[in-house]
Amino acid sequence: MTAPVFVVDAVPGAGTFVLEGPEGRHAVSVKRLQAGEELVLADGRGRWAECVVRAAEGKDRLTVEVTADHEDPAEEPRITVVQALPKGDRGELAVETMTETGVDAIVPWAASRCITQWRGDRGLKALAKWRATAREAGKQSRRTRFPEVAELVTTKQAAALLATADFAAVLHEDRDHPSGALATAGLPAAGSIVLVVGPEGGVSPEELAVFEAAGAKPYRLGRSVLRTSTAGTAAAALVLARTGRWS
Repeated sequence: MTAPVFVVDAVPGAGTFVLEGPEGRHAVSVKRLQAGEELVLADGRGRWAECVVRAAEGKDRLTVEVTADHEDPAEEPRITVVQALPKGDRGELAVETMTETGVDAIVPWAASRCITQWRGDRGLKALAKWRATAREAGKQSRRTRFPEVAELVTTKQAAALLATADFAAVLHEDRDHPSGALATAGLPAAGSIVLVVGPEGGVSPEELAVFEAAGAKPYRLGRSVLRTSTAGTAAAALVLARTGRWS
């Protein structure tokens, strides 16, 4: 089992460091770490440190010794998923599993057929939940770089993002679509890959036309139709394997 990850604003250098606050409480009161056990401090942006516990105090204070610090470079190609807003808490499920799989960025998209709408305070709270989910899933899956969760985008804004990608695809439910399968598409070894996941009702013909004009062709995953909350994870896994990031 790899060492548990705890998030800090800035990764400390060699010497002792005191982990306090919510992360310290989790380490002391939930994980119940003891002297001699190992852990990792990470900033979620690629910097991380190997540490050994020296002492636990109270309910939320852990003193550790930093034994080594590192910086992981951003992986290539960079994988971004433009995710249409799912119903209920399936949005957090999508963010959680995509984070665990290895997606680098998640962009919430207000598709025309989305039942869920992010407006006002409700939208701000929903975005905060997505970001908190990405952070917690990043810790749980022992990532040192957590995915960025962007602001909600319109179809026009999503198209602008697709136009900058080295490869862009819209996941399509039509298994006979002439663009073919994502499993056989030509993928770049570096640069950026952007995948669009539509809502439960599918991507509208108008949205599909806008995305195709931006350079994103529709591709199918397989014979079965996946839910919007699982399609991004499946597509990301396929891309990660095909581009060598899982090798």
